[in-house]
Amino acid sequence: MSCVSRVMRAPFAGAAAAAMALYVLAAPSAALAQACGNTGAGFDAWLTGFKSRAAAAGVPASAIGSGLAGLSYDPTVISLDRGQRSFKLSFEQFYARRVSSSLISRGKSLMASNAALLKSIEQRYGVPGAVLISIWGLETNYARSSGGSKSITRSLATLAYDCRRAKFFENELVNALRIIGRGDMSVAEMRGGWAGEIGPMQFLPSSYVKYAVDFDGNGRRNLMNSVPDMLASTANYLKSYGWKPGQAWTPGAPNYGVIQQWNKAEVYARTIAVMSAKLAGG
Repeated sequence: MSCVSRVMRAPFAGAAAAAMALYVLAAPSAALAQACGNTGAGFDAWLTGFKSRAAAAGVPASAIGSGLAGLSYDPTVISLDRGQRSFKLSFEQFYARRVSSSLISRGKSLMASNAALLKSIEQRYGVPGAVLISIWGLETNYARSSGGSKSITRSLATLAYDCRRAKFFENELVNALRIIGRGDMSVAEMRGGWAGEIGPMQFLPSSYVKYAVDFDGNGRRNLMNSVPDMLASTANYLKSYGWKPGQAWTPGAPNYGVIQQWNKAEVYARTIAVMSAKLAGG
């Protein structure tokens, strides 16, 4: 059983948390509220309207057709969304639950086996491999936890139709269809967390579209299965928020503020920083 699956996770982790923080969690506008719903009764009508909005946003018709084909309302996703609980742990408690000796040992092994790749990524983006490996370990225990197996488009459509955070999740659904449209992932591959998180690094679709890179050079930005793509994309994300090459990432340092853009929870950011230091030999 993975480290991630044994403990309570933040409502949104990693790039997903950062994307969520960009939106004000306010009541939807009057026009949007008329289209949303708190049961599945109006889902089909909402989906028809959404298809028109996605087309107006420039999403290819082929992606709309394939990505939304046969979608139905998923009440399980709503239950998971409503059941989130904020946890209040000290850093020491959180770190002890999330970081085991085996997680550190596996991280060091992955740093050694991917040394050339990590060096190349650091040369391009300035982010040390220890930080990237730490994030990978904390998000999904180096992909040993799948990150979820739900249909991403179905989950996002359900949450976009739901009135609580309709605007936020409609944007994520549009970006999920863009990922399909540009050929980075097929509809069948679009499986992940109940809130739409993709792959071992848990990118939401909007962050995927903004920051994913094709580092292995195969013509696809594959954050599901390509280790070079997902680690380089994480480095690109951190660089875009101002990562300063060669500088510290301890609390108070500028790079620590960048880590907080990955996850704003203090205990999570500090855990990344401390685990990264251990992997780096500090």
